[in-house]
Amino acid sequence: MSGTANSKSNQYQQAELFKKAAVIGSGFGGLALAIRLQSAGIQTTVVEGRDKPGGQAYYWEKDGFIFDAGPTIITDPDCLGELWELTGHDMAADIKLLPVSPFFRLNWPDGTNFDYVNDPDALLAEIAKIEPSDVEGYKRFLKYSEGLYEEGYVKLGTAPFLDFKSMVSAAPALMKFQPYRSVYAMVSTFVKNEKLRQFLSFQSLLLGGNPMTTSAIYALIHKLERAGGVWFPKGGTNMLVAAMVKHFERLGGVIRLSDPVTSIDTLGDRATGITCKSGWSEAFDAVASNADVMHSYRDLLAHKHRSRKATAALKKKKYSPSLFIVHFGLKGTWPGIPHHMMLFGPRYKGLLKDIYDTGVLPGDNLLYLHHPTITDPDMAPPGDSSFYVLAPVPHQGKLPIDWKKMGPVYEKHILDEIGHRLIPDIHDRIVTSFHYTPQDFGRDLNAYLGSPFSQEPLLTQSAWFRVHNRDDIISNLYFVGGGTHPGAGIPGVVSGAKATADLMIEDLG
Repeated sequence: MSGTANSKSNQYQQAELFKKAAVIGSGFGGLALAIRLQSAGIQTTVVEGRDKPGGQAYYWEKDGFIFDAGPTIITDPDCLGELWELTGHDMAADIKLLPVSPFFRLNWPDGTNFDYVNDPDALLAEIAKIEPSDVEGYKRFLKYSEGLYEEGYVKLGTAPFLDFKSMVSAAPALMKFQPYRSVYAMVSTFVKNEKLRQFLSFQSLLLGGNPMTTSAIYALIHKLERAGGVWFPKGGTNMLVAAMVKHFERLGGVIRLSDPVTSIDTLGDRATGITCKSGWSEAFDAVASNADVMHSYRDLLAHKHRSRKATAALKKKKYSPSLFIVHFGLKGTWPGIPHHMMLFGPRYKGLLKDIYDTGVLPGDNLLYLHHPTITDPDMAPPGDSSFYVLAPVPHQGKLPIDWKKMGPVYEKHILDEIGHRLIPDIHDRIVTSFHYTPQDFGRDLNAYLGSPFSQEPLLTQSAWFRVHNRDDIISNLYFVGGGTHPGAGIPGVVSGAKATADLMIEDLG
């Protein structure tokens, strides 16, 4: 075991033994938190309402195809590996991560392709093909992103902001990066070509953020990708979840499936335990929720004074859009289609305004295409291919349509676009397909307004302004996941799990 692993292991053995904690929900944030708590000697039980662990990282097996619900982009694998290192184990013994290259291929309606690769010279050549004069601007942007990465991710990503003072103390280091500007606006100061501006700003969309309004802090994602690479777990994201579960149970942790939590039980300003739909109930010294934050306060703390105040505050927040996802399996293979593609439409600003502001279901699209069988052919039957395509759509507060009726229509619309751009005979090749809508996110994950990302990542909804990692009133109630600091995405929720774990271990020690 490395010296780093030893020091982390010792740190996490300071908590008093025989303390008990419950984690509601088994998404990446919940599992990362549970592993940290169990590693520290806190007996931890994870309670999951669905029949499989993973939360949003659910999966289906249909007609020999494996379909991950998502997320599908693994960055900063070291933040995951640290969960094993805490107890001297090696993540590679439980899961194999496969490198993905290019990270993304970006495609526009005029036929332009741009391969986002991690080779510095090759990437500069790609930029020069589109706009030679923007090469130097990109180099300056990379330095800007590197600085943000150090200040915003390395130093602050695992720091809980429990009071306004803690956020103010962190502000001076960040202000030189102009976080009050949007990602798109900041990128535009470095490069002038519109396609390159889209290349350097679209990443926030994968975390629920509008590049036109999301804080420029999220430009750190570019350095995060360059530093750690982009990876895909052998067997799919679901196998990474399975590896985390295996490791958690190896440490003595317990997972309960298919039994939704119906109540966080309290006495005064303390959480006393949880009660589930089956009637199962148990007392715990601390409770952490990886569930949707609105669901946690409004439903799991229903009829309690804290619930009313917190719910009222959450209703005033702005929420990220939802997603419409089509999973499909095709006859044949496509070596020319990389693992990740962004298919940009004829509009960018106008499309984002439709989705985020006016609540219009656009006729044109910005699509993310996931093609896992190019990296792992075992995700489909021999000679076949597995795909999913994702389109951001307004959440149900802005577009309260009946997706049961609209779903089949919109699925065909999106598949038609994939056919037009990439696979002309796509409809003839479909072996199986199904879609997942905002209503499904609401039903399966209790996602408020059908938004899987929770609150929109605006500057005024980040750090201290976001749901805190520890509740302000119920002193042993904690939060982890996309709705709390630092936000959505695997690195975000895993970093947030460290922040929450540190609080819990100190409080329970």
